[in-house]
Amino acid sequence: MTKLDFSEITKDNVVDFIAGIFERRGAEEYLGEPVTISEHMYQSAQLAEEAGASEELIVAALLHDIGHFTNEFPDNAAELGIDSHHDRAGAAVIAPYFPKMVTDCVRHHVSAKRYLCATDPDYFAKLSDASVLSLELQGGPMTPEAAERFARNGDVEAIVQVRKWDDEAKVPGKKTRPFEYYAPMLQRVVGRAATD
Repeated sequence: MTKLDFSEITKDNVVDFIAGIFERRGAEEYLGEPVTISEHMYQSAQLAEEAGASEELIVAALLHDIGHFTNEFPDNAAELGIDSHHDRAGAAVIAPYFPKMVTDCVRHHVSAKRYLCATDPDYFAKLSDASVLSLELQGGPMTPEAAERFARNGDVEAIVQVRKWDDEAKVPGKKTRPFEYYAPMLQRVVGRAATD
């Protein structure tokens, strides 16, 4: 796997850059789940859209796992006992172009799993086997103190909602819209971020 070159990205070409990533790498396995990584991300975005979410939140759901495409870790990193930190890697790539709320959802969707495991007694039972494995690598459920700090994030509701869509978006064979459908939305969200 070669490292991606981010030096040429601008607000004008970031959507095309992301489209290229989806095209080249979207068919890759999604960490032991029964869907590809792009199927998972498209399903997350579709769940957000079906819920009547804002364009920013739909984009956050679509891009939440973009960090799986931006690191040097092997596809079977979790099986090898390695946390790839895809949440931070993805947030670092999109932060210059997307609104803070979108970046926060990407950066904190792993922490949201740890938060929900600490605060919702029923949440852990809903996790897939692969998600349970990655939870251990990511530090397990948060301590009460960490959960209290996490809850103070101004975007906590959006972050937690993206996490819940993330957990649901693993249905084999589910029909979803292609990247081309979301590209204009992504560009609008980038445009709004540039004027903030």
